[in-house]
Amino acid sequence: MQLAFFPSRTLTTYLAKLFVVRILAVLIMLVLVLMMLDLLSNSGKILAVEGNGQGELLTYAGLRIPQLIQRFLPYSVLLATLISLVTLNQNSEVIAMKAAGLSAHQVLAPLLLTAAIVGGASFVFNERVVTRATATLKAWEAAEYGPIPEESNVRANVYLTDGENVLTAAQLAGSGNAIAMRKVTWYRRSPEGAIMEQVVADRATYAAPGWKLEDVERFEVATATSRKEDELLVGEGLTPDQIDLARIDPDAVPFWELGASIDAYEEAGRRTGELRAKWWHKLSGPLSSFLMPLLGAVAAFGLARSGQLFLRAIIGMALGFAYFVVDNAALAMGSFGGYPPFLAAWAPFFLFLLIGETVLIRTEE
Repeated sequence: MQLAFFPSRTLTTYLAKLFVVRILAVLIMLVLVLMMLDLLSNSGKILAVEGNGQGELLTYAGLRIPQLIQRFLPYSVLLATLISLVTLNQNSEVIAMKAAGLSAHQVLAPLLLTAAIVGGASFVFNERVVTRATATLKAWEAAEYGPIPEESNVRANVYLTDGENVLTAAQLAGSGNAIAMRKVTWYRRSPEGAIMEQVVADRATYAAPGWKLEDVERFEVATATSRKEDELLVGEGLTPDQIDLARIDPDAVPFWELGASIDAYEEAGRRTGELRAKWWHKLSGPLSSFLMPLLGAVAAFGLARSGQLFLRAIIGMALGFAYFVVDNAALAMGSFGGYPPFLAAWAPFFLFLLIGETVLIRTEE
């Protein structure tokens, strides 16, 4: 038995099912509670738009729930780990398994395997579902919960520069010469950077060269006067290629597309440290589920009647939440260049992997 990493097939299946049920129960509870709180804070904004009703609230929930699942699945694995191991310890099942000759690692093996599978499923879910939901939700928020744009490649809150001048758009859809912008603002500035004119338009399309603004309202700063025009051509120095590289939202771009975008940024001489760190984190983030059984393992061992089971559970929870704190801090450091991107994404994972193994070996093995 000691030479096999996994216990018997029956025991492995039992522990895996026990773990999966608790992960799903905790995840559903967290998502439902957080979704209700989110709706309480945003339902007023959604219903304030004429024509919006229950259908739009359900649409918002359908776009928001994938984001909540992505963010709180690792927490659910941590809490499910503690619940499962504390229950097994209280019922003396851990003692029975160790009395049968199983080591601490063999007891945890089914949970680690299950957590690794959950991490893999989380990666696929994040890149196939969450990225699309995030892109649509951000574009909808930029439209102030008006009609959801139906175009492809929708981006929100785009900021572009043409020399001293600045072009902003609440929404940008399409690519190449088919790019269209909505809720556009053009700032004509002096060489010193002072705003000379502000132009607001409902829509902008590529005119090759320049961008044709439609339904225009111009405001001259010097004279404090405004006038309306049907069309106006601006930004002749801005090309569709520049706009395609204007802004990449890593949360809304799948892993396999984000790498190519980062390479294009590097060829254009742009800084890519933040994007590269988040690209690596798309792998290390879901894989964090694998760490949770290891960090919470301290709650599985030790005699329940010793009175320290609650303390062990607190220690396991503290280790798990410490990982999330360090992970977020390292990613923030990588975003502004404090850490190399690879180190920012992976250092917390390997650090807490070593901590979890050290605690388990020193205390139980």
